[in-house]
Amino acid sequence: MRRDEVEPGGVDALLGARLAELRAERGWSLGELAERSGISRSTLSRAERAETSPTAALLNRLCAVYGRTMSQLLSEIEAEPAPVVRSADQPVWEDPSSGFVRRSVSPPHTGLRGELVEGRLAPGADIAYDRPPVPGLEQHVWLLEGELEVTVQDVAHSLGAGDCLRLRVWGPTRFRCPGPRPARYALAVVLP
Repeated sequence: MRRDEVEPGGVDALLGARLAELRAERGWSLGELAERSGISRSTLSRAERAETSPTAALLNRLCAVYGRTMSQLLSEIEAEPAPVVRSADQPVWEDPSSGFVRRSVSPPHTGLRGELVEGRLAPGADIAYDRPPVPGLEQHVWLLEGELEVTVQDVAHSLGAGDCLRLRVWGPTRFRCPGPRPARYALAVVLP
């Protein structure tokens, strides 16, 4: 499936519908959301209509505007929260344009402050977030395999397998896999 083709009734369709609901709940036009997020009206419209699969950077900007983490947003399109989510049932979201794969490991629950995510970056993958989804978000990045460079407010941290970085996110961050092997990491996210 090409990036600009989405499966009817799939994750992208559910995500698009939820994004449209969040905008409608606030009474914002596409123009108002475009001003708040820095994303063009046409891109927002295509994402809401599930005509395209949003990138990680785009979702991050929308999460910042709506005051949610990416996991919270994705959990809002899941059916019912369960106390246990088997490995085969853990939602996986992929951003093919950046080489980023995200697995929501924690059972979804909107009332909890912490969550666990598995991230995978292909060699050479480079993802820049211009702002945190929630200011002051606490993150623990535990690198399981490969090499990872995490830049937080212009300070680069090079991680090797087994290393763990703790940070509070107030500004831009960047995750980069210098290669030659993929990077796989566990990310613990805690709301302030």
